Amino acid sequence: MHFGLSFEQEMIVDTVRSFVEKEIYPHEAKVERSGEVPMELGLEIRDKCLEAGYFAANISDEFGGGGLNNLDFTLLERELGRASNALAVFFGRPSGILQASNKEQQEKYLFPAVKGEKFDALAMTEPGAGSDVRGMSCNAKQDGSDWVVNGSKHFISHANIADFVIVFIATGEEDTPRGKKKKITCFLVDRGMPGFEIRPGYNSVSHRGYKNCILNFDNCRLPEGQILGELHGGFDVMNEWLYATRLTVAATSVGRARRAFEYALPYCTERKQFGQQIGKFQGVSFKLADMITEIDAAEWLTLSAAWKLDEGIECNREIASAKLYATEMLARVTDEAIQIFGGMGLMDELPLERFWRDARVERIWDGTSEIQRHIISRDLLRPLGG
Repeated sequence: MHFGLSFEQEMIVDTVRSFVEKEIYPHEAKVERSGEVPMELGLEIRDKCLEAGYFAANISDEFGGGGLNNLDFTLLERELGRASNALAVFFGRPSGILQASNKEQQEKYLFPAVKGEKFDALAMTEPGAGSDVRGMSCNAKQDGSDWVVNGSKHFISHANIADFVIVFIATGEEDTPRGKKKKITCFLVDRGMPGFEIRPGYNSVSHRGYKNCILNFDNCRLPEGQILGELHGGFDVMNEWLYATRLTVAATSVGRARRAFEYALPYCTERKQFGQQIGKFQGVSFKLADMITEIDAAEWLTLSAAWKLDEGIECNREIASAKLYATEMLARVTDEAIQIFGGMGLMDELPLERFWRDARVERIWDGTSEIQRHIISRDLLRPLGG
């Protein structure tokens, strides 16, 4: 692994950071106050991203996307992590899982998503099934060549702007040495289909304006042509196309932590107490040392995992380590940044209290910290028979 960035990678970083600072930062405070992103603003960001040539950068160039590899895309996500999620979602990154679509599905879903004509959302989580995907109760039963879906999903990110949703649904059971397990199939479901409803979700303290939604299915009839991948092949699709989503969470956590640090560092030379800069007090200067060390460590864990993924090296444990460490690091760094600012750190004149609140969800979605620790420990113990 080369530790320096190539010219192309530097250009990605500089371009995306400049975009975020110019097109997203100015709107963050308003979105934070209102909890809403006006659709015209979101579409304006989309259009500017299309103009800059970075829309669908994660999708293969075979399908008209930017074709970035995992390392390059992780660098892009790191820079987007500096921005409000509610606004950055319009900096288009269609779900990579759409690349599993067939020719007909590509015309209807993938190509419009790459062009910014349609937005997608991904739905797995249910009230009774979070990390336990096989515990889902939302089910589909075959009726002729159709599948009839009943049940619900919740915590579905940005489904409020989605033209269609990629939904994982139980489609039967199979016998295994450990008992019966549900078969899972991935479906493409259009907004407005009879029996399918997208409802507003819950109010969250994290990422205001970045909506979570509830999906309800009431005898929603889906033709078999809406199956993405193979029937009962939902886990295969997940493992191939959703394997690296945890890297996105790790990368955005690193970006947000650096932004928080960039508020705290100069403040330590500007703020004076007892006749000197607060950065001269060991209690403050050591905080800075710990913060930057943790940020750097999380960044290299994340970039190393992305590099291994590009090299075809098995790195499930490394990805889990990056997600675990980066999200927990973000919580510590935002907390310490507020401590450095004192009472002002908690006021909404600064974005630090927002970073602090936003950090909390990162240890939950895309696999909780406990799930990541399970993946890591299982990887270590299995070769030894544990």
